[in-house]
Amino acid sequence: MNFTTIETLLPLGSGHFQVLDYVVFIAMLLISVAIGIYFGFFSGNIQSTEEYLLGGRRMKTIPIAASLIASQISGVTILSVPAEMYGYGTQYAIMVPFMIVTVSIINFVFIPVFYNNNLSNCYEYLELRFSRRLRHLVTVTFLVNTYLVLPIVLFIPAIALAQVTGINVHLINTIACTVCVVYTMLGGIKAVVWTDVIQGAIMVVASLVILIFGVREVGSLSEVINRAINEDRIQFFNMSLDLTERTTLPNMLLGTVCMWTVYMGLNQSCVQRIVALKTVKHAKNAMWLFCIGYYIILVINCLIGLTMFARYHACDPLKVGLVDKLDKMVPFFVQDTVGRFSGMTGIFISCVFSAGLSTISASFNSLSGVIYEDYLRKLPGFQHSEPRANFFMKTIVVLSGVYCVAAGVIVHKFGSILEMILTIPSLSSGAILGVFLMGMVNPWANEKGAFWGAFASVIVATYLTVRSKIAVLMGDLSYPLKPSRIDGCDEFGLNVTSILLNSTITTPVTPVDDDDGFEIYKISFAWFSIFGLLAVFIVGIPISMFTGSNDIYKTGKRLISPVAHWMLPDEIRNKDSTLTVDVVTDKTRDNQVKETTWVWETTDKEEK
Repeated sequence: MNFTTIETLLPLGSGHFQVLDYVVFIAMLLISVAIGIYFGFFSGNIQSTEEYLLGGRRMKTIPIAASLIASQISGVTILSVPAEMYGYGTQYAIMVPFMIVTVSIINFVFIPVFYNNNLSNCYEYLELRFSRRLRHLVTVTFLVNTYLVLPIVLFIPAIALAQVTGINVHLINTIACTVCVVYTMLGGIKAVVWTDVIQGAIMVVASLVILIFGVREVGSLSEVINRAINEDRIQFFNMSLDLTERTTLPNMLLGTVCMWTVYMGLNQSCVQRIVALKTVKHAKNAMWLFCIGYYIILVINCLIGLTMFARYHACDPLKVGLVDKLDKMVPFFVQDTVGRFSGMTGIFISCVFSAGLSTISASFNSLSGVIYEDYLRKLPGFQHSEPRANFFMKTIVVLSGVYCVAAGVIVHKFGSILEMILTIPSLSSGAILGVFLMGMVNPWANEKGAFWGAFASVIVATYLTVRSKIAVLMGDLSYPLKPSRIDGCDEFGLNVTSILLNSTITTPVTPVDDDDGFEIYKISFAWFSIFGLLAVFIVGIPISMFTGSNDIYKTGKRLISPVAHWMLPDEIRNKDSTLTVDVVTDKTRDNQVKETTWVWETTDKEEK
C-alpha cells in the first residue's frame, strides 16, 4: 500500500452506524421518554413536591440501588476509565476496592443522622447543627459544582456518537438533553429511578459484550494481561509521596475516598434517593448493593482499557493520527472489534448515552428541588402552592437543559475528560466533607469554626484548581502519556514509514517541564480535595476552640453521628431527643412569610 496523507487512511475499525444501530439507539431514547410519560400521566398524577422529589418516601431498595449505580457510573466510566488504562496505566484502578471504605463511612456516619432527623435535603442538616448561612454557603457550592460538571457528563455521549456517525456533536448534545429533560420533567424521581434501572442494565450488558469481543480479538485474557505487563501498563502500588506525580496509591486512595464520600453521601442528587426509602436499614442495604454493582462495572471497564491497549500495543492509533483525542479511543476500539456486527455499535452508543442520561436526570431532579425549596420559595412575597411548585421545578429542569446544551461549546475544547471530571468536584468536596464531619463527629465544633473552615477550604481548592489549569493552558504543566509503539502497524495494513515521510500527521506532543523547583500548583489534581478537607480542620477546629466550643447540651445527640456518641456525656447519651417544629407566621398586607424554627425536647430513657 502506498499512502501519502493521513486522510487517505481507512480507520482500523470498519464499523459504522447502520440501520439496526439506529433502531437500537432510538429504541433506548423512546423507552426513556415512555417511562417519563407513564409516571407523569398514568401512574397517579404527581401533585405534591414530596411525590415529585421523593416518590412519597415509598421507593424500593433494589430500584434505588440500581439507580445509584447507573447515575454514578456515568459516561466518564464508559469512555474515560478505559482511556485512562490505555494512556496512563492501571494506577487509577486502585481506588476500586476502596469503595467499601466510602460506603462504610456513608452507612455508619451519615445515613443514621439523615433518618433520625427526617431530612429530605442533606444541607438542611447544616442549618440544624450550625446556621442558615453555612447551609447557604454549602448549597451554593453544590449548585456551582453541579452546573460545572453537568455539561461535561452530557457531552460525553455526544462525542461517542459523533465519532461513529459523523453527525454534528452539538446537534447530538441537544437531542440527548431534550430527551433527558422530557422524562425528568414529566415523571419526577420515579421516572428518574426506573429509567436508571433500564439504562443500568444496558450499561452492564454492553460493557460485557465489548470486553468479550475485544478479548477474542487479542486471543485470550491471559494474553491481554501479559501484553499489559510487558509494556509497563500494570501498576497498583506506586507509594511515591511526590505530590506532583499524577496518580499514586496515596493520592488515589485518599482523593477518591474523599470525592466519592461527598459524591454519594453528601450530594443532594444521591441523598434525595437514599432518603426516599422507608427505613435506615433499607438505605444501608441499597448502599451495599450499590457497592457490589460499582465493583462489577468498574472492573469490566478497567479490563476493557487493558484489552484496548493489548489490541494496539504495537500500533498506537493516537501516535499514528487515526484518533486525535484520548477520550475517543473507546469508540474507535468498539468500531474495530464489534463494528462489523450489525447493531453492536448501536448497543455501545446506547450504553454511553444511558450512562450520561442517568447521571443528568438525577441531577436535574435534585437541582429543581434545591433551587425551589432553598431560594424561590423563600423570596419575599412568594406564595407557595403545590401546582406552583410543580411548575417552577419543571421550569428549572428545562432551563438546566438549555444551559447544558450551550455550555457544550466550551466543553468541546477540554483535554482529558477524566481529569476535568475529577478536578471540578475538588473545588468543594473537601469543604463539604469537612463541615459535615465537624458537625457529626465533633460535638464541640461551633458555627464560626465550621463556616470559616469551609470558606478557607473553598479558597484553597479554587486556587489550586484554577492555577493548575492556567499552568496546563500555558504549557507549564503536563501529564505525559506512557510510551507507545507504532512498529507493528503492518498487522493492520498500515505502512507507517510511508505515512510519516509523506504526510502531515500531528502527533500529540507533551511539553516538558524543565523547572525542578516545587510549586504548589504543580501538585496532582488528586490531592486538591484532600488539601481542601485539611483546610476545614486546620482553620475550623482552632476557631471553634477560641470562640467558645459548641454547647453540646443544647445540640443533643440526634445531630451527632452514632459513631461519635461515645464522646458525649452520659446524661446526653441516656436521653432521647424529639424534634418538633415551630412555625412562626408573619402576616403582611398581601402575603404570609413563614419562618420555621426547630426545638429539641429531651426525655430521660428511664422516665419512658
